[in-house]
Amino acid sequence: GTVDATIEDGAVVVSRGNESKESKSLHGLYRRLISNMVTGVSDGFRKVLLINGVGYRAEVLGNEPTLTIGFSQPVEYAIPEGASVEVVDATRVTVTGCDRQIVGQVASEIRGFRPPEPYKGKGIRYEDEHVRRKAGKSAVSAA
Repeated sequence: GTVDATIEDGAVVVSRGNESKESKSLHGLYRRLISNMVTGVSDGFRKVLLINGVGYRAEVLGNEPTLTIGFSQPVEYAIPEGASVEVVDATRVTVTGCDRQIVGQVASEIRGFRPPEPYKGKGIRYEDEHVRRKAGKSAVSAA
């Protein structure tokens, strides 16, 4: 499959040489990668994480966020190059950067330290994520 990218009138145009399945899939991939590059440079990407739980909080010490999320020691996370982490308040963490993949990876790794649990909803979740709640043992009626 052949896919070509050219600049015409200040816009990047991606075109494919033939209609094979490989060319079609590569056409969409390259078009989206170039679009993400342009968006990253012009606007940037951001993911917002919310921390929910009694005593759970985040703070930035130096250039590393420190998360107090119910473990015996605070969790420190080293931020890779290309992303930045900002703590708006103690329960709201914003990950920003120009590379969509790195921003998503950093947000996913931070969320992975304490994903939201279904019974009380404690943990770290994305701002637009809905956590399905389950009923506990006391909600089940004894027959």
